[in-house]
Amino acid sequence: MMSRRTVLKTLAFGNTGTPALVVVFLRGGADGLSLVPPRDEKAYVELRPTLAIRDPLPLDDRFGLHRGLEPLHRWYADGRLAVVHAVGSDDETRSHFEAQDLMERAGRPEEGVSGGWLGRHLRSKPGSRGPVSAVALSPTLPESLRGAPSACAMTSIEEVALREATPDFTQALRVLYAAEGSGAGRTGEATFRLMERLQEARRAAPPEGYPTSDFGRQLREVARLLKADVGLEAACLDFGGWDTHFTQAPAFGGLAGELAGGLAAFAADLGPALDRTTIVVMTEFGRRAYENATLGTDHGRASVMFALGGGVRGGRVIAEWPGLSGNALAGPGDLEVTIDYRDVLGEILRRGAGNPNVADVFPGAALRDRGLYPVLSK
Repeated sequence: MMSRRTVLKTLAFGNTGTPALVVVFLRGGADGLSLVPPRDEKAYVELRPTLAIRDPLPLDDRFGLHRGLEPLHRWYADGRLAVVHAVGSDDETRSHFEAQDLMERAGRPEEGVSGGWLGRHLRSKPGSRGPVSAVALSPTLPESLRGAPSACAMTSIEEVALREATPDFTQALRVLYAAEGSGAGRTGEATFRLMERLQEARRAAPPEGYPTSDFGRQLREVARLLKADVGLEAACLDFGGWDTHFTQAPAFGGLAGELAGGLAAFAADLGPALDRTTIVVMTEFGRRAYENATLGTDHGRASVMFALGGGVRGGRVIAEWPGLSGNALAGPGDLEVTIDYRDVLGEILRRGAGNPNVADVFPGAALRDRGLYPVLSK
């Protein structure tokens, strides 16, 4: 057991930079039973005679990793990546729109919830927010960032600039703001420092190893912001294409490879900044436990989440595994949800992002730590 002093020092990320959370949302309902298949479970092979992953990379004595995710295996082996299985929300509609909306809000209006969970996190977290505290690498803000202070949507850091501003004009503006002793003056100076750091990031050589896809580009842009240390605290990325109703196997291998290749390149690119960054991967729901007549899978319930970096106690699959046989399945034949995804997010916000006010982020939820971080001794 680690001492409280040692763990707090570890989670302070070296006392440099701002702790950041990067949320990757797999749109379409990613099949957790293919990403992290159960090993040696007879019912799994019987339910999926053609789609079962029979030779996964071993994680532990219960679960394996899809071979398309091999770039992530070393991060698991190094104790930096944790997997949470049979995880999801209480939404039973199996509707993409409704399940995504609930998960991004992390609650319902009748439960007193407004805005998105990341917006509530940034409003409730102690301390002031910088000019760019949250970004979405997309044309519009996702629901999870609704209500977040200093949030913006962008596709590239080149979009964050003083348009058509000459050096003389910029200097004149800086002198003008410096003369202000109020909050406006401090905000202005912080903004100019932000612009300087972004300019340095633009001049840096582009990193290699990222997938040549929208997902790879999004990760690369977030890495540029984090390495520039501009005060970014939350970033949202979307990765679509996981609605695998038809001929799942060939498409799934490519999706898994792109996901793992992108995350592995991102983690390596961050270098020391990974110690203050937590990456969480989530999806709105999983897939049906049995394959359908078109060699795909239909909308289901539970799936998997991944957590990487930022002091995570990895090298483990966290699961209250319900099994896949007979009465263990939920509804029409789905993996049952046994872990609330808010447990995972709440623990990450409290231990990884430094927010003690998680009850304000997930009002009414009976949150439970799942062991994603080292145990603190008293």
